[in-house]
Amino acid sequence: MTNMFIREVPKEIRPRERLVEYGAAALSNQELLAILFRTGQRGENVLEMSLRFLSRFESLPEIKGASLEELTAVKGIGEVKAIELKAAIELGYRIATASVPKYGQVLSTEAAGQWLMLEMAHEQQELLVALFLNTKNEIIRKETVFKGTVSSSVAHPREIFKEAVKYPTARIIMAHNHPSGDPEPSRADLQFTRRMILCGDLMGIELLDHIIVGERDFVSLLETTDLFDDPMSHMGD
Repeated sequence: MTNMFIREVPKEIRPRERLVEYGAAALSNQELLAILFRTGQRGENVLEMSLRFLSRFESLPEIKGASLEELTAVKGIGEVKAIELKAAIELGYRIATASVPKYGQVLSTEAAGQWLMLEMAHEQQELLVALFLNTKNEIIRKETVFKGTVSSSVAHPREIFKEAVKYPTARIIMAHNHPSGDPEPSRADLQFTRRMILCGDLMGIELLDHIIVGERDFVSLLETTDLFDDPMSHMGD
């Protein structure tokens, strides 16, 4: 039995035909991989192989970070398929990062969130990052404050503001990732944000937002909570 091609898949579910008709955004990760892989292996069509390949990795960022050796360790994925996949991923990453904010550029919550998604979504360990902005909301510094968890005693506002005052910082955007992939804020996230807001008021450096990064999305606490309107109301949280 020879390798099974996309053309051997029923026409109504062929990924290439679906892309032409509905657009690439309508395709699942399995279908996009099937287009890249082109062929399956003996007894397994390319869609089935793509699904099995995805089950080997916990997330798309993990696939991005995988070496050629790790990719080819999956049955049916030879060196050519692995190389083409790495090239496609890198090209997509370069396209995405071509429009991310640069130092000196005015930053909005949406732009910051998209940028930080690219920077942090693939991290397997939780990172706490501070973006220092000037009075024009231009980026002047990005600091990785620590690796750990926001609930840790290490995540203290004084350490962040100690760094902030070294520069002409007027505002701060905080961000951290959830390696679980779910950007929903925890109670500890909300408590930490409240402390940052209150300390910022005392220091004269405004906390502009706290962004939580997941695998596919991010949450802006400025936009989804009332913490920034009245942080004192959450003193008992």
